[in-house]
Amino acid sequence: MVNVTVIKGKDIVKHGVKIGILLVFLFFIQRMFTSANREKIQLPKIIQEEKLIGCIEDTIPAIKQVNGSQNQYIEETIEKINPFGLVVGMQLEAMNHLKLKETQVAEENQSQEEKQQQQEPTIEQAQTGLPTQVLESNVPTKFTNEYNGVKVKNETNYQLTEEMLTPNISVNNQNVLIFHTHTCESYTPSENFQYQQTGTYRTTDYNYNVVRVGTELTNQLESYGYNVVHDNTYHDYPAYSGSYDRSLTTVANLLKERTDTDVVIDLHRDAIGDYSYSPTVQIGEEQAAQMMFVIGTDGGGLEHPNWNQNLKFAVKVQEKANELYPGLFKPIILRNSRYNQHLTKAACIIEVGATGNTMEQCLNSMKYLAKVMSEVMK
Repeated sequence: MVNVTVIKGKDIVKHGVKIGILLVFLFFIQRMFTSANREKIQLPKIIQEEKLIGCIEDTIPAIKQVNGSQNQYIEETIEKINPFGLVVGMQLEAMNHLKLKETQVAEENQSQEEKQQQQEPTIEQAQTGLPTQVLESNVPTKFTNEYNGVKVKNETNYQLTEEMLTPNISVNNQNVLIFHTHTCESYTPSENFQYQQTGTYRTTDYNYNVVRVGTELTNQLESYGYNVVHDNTYHDYPAYSGSYDRSLTTVANLLKERTDTDVVIDLHRDAIGDYSYSPTVQIGEEQAAQMMFVIGTDGGGLEHPNWNQNLKFAVKVQEKANELYPGLFKPIILRNSRYNQHLTKAACIIEVGATGNTMEQCLNSMKYLAKVMSEVMK
């Protein structure tokens, strides 16, 4: 923050004139009292004059009565002093100082704005109409149900009907909450993303784990005008066991202050044990990590009245993704565990890539996911 003192031009002139007058007056007083002939000068008349010009007009004739050398010296001194030039010079100097100060402040403000612009992330939104191709991987695609091209792998005892898969759901289209139950999940190091592992493909460094992916999704969604809360609380460190219990507490507290939030995303990385597994889709000239919805139910015995709404939301998003970027998502997995998704009607886990993917690929995925969601949540 820069503190700027504003000086008015007329104040500068007023004070400059006062100072100039005082200097001239003091000069004449000093000369009169040091002069050998100061008795001849009518001092009372000078003091009684109300106007400076009258004082000068009366004083100069008196001084001229002094001997020639003194008179000539005074005239030369008066000419050199030039009181009016002195005043104007002081005024110009003050104005130049003010102008210089304003210029310095403007340059400093401009420099701060440029620094701020440089620090702000550049958001490149995804284009549509790009050629898309799923790259070959060593893990086969399996599914049990399909709705309008959206594949679902049902691992529960529920018999999924067409109505249960129909994405006739509307959600609050302004607010999104993103968090991470397994906060430390990370990816294969790349040239731009080298990191110190604190576990097998895990790190507590937010710049290299799944939190960095969540930050990218946050920035992308905000560029479309959505209100996003991104929580980066560690839930799996220092202990992995109990992660979902801890993340439940975090999300429940956040929703107490944001009761109008429907879309809650628990962003993960696929934990499949094959470290060479890197599900990837080619979109245009860049590669993006494939993603996968994991939707929980009450099949494990925990109350979960929202599970079918959660499933409908996942189908709705993936249906649009298949339209814009075919292959961006792998089949939805429906499981018995609840995964804390009972809190809202559009809660889900989204797994972004696997251990074999790079951070660059996962960041690219967030660009396309945000575009898809912006189309779904209009």
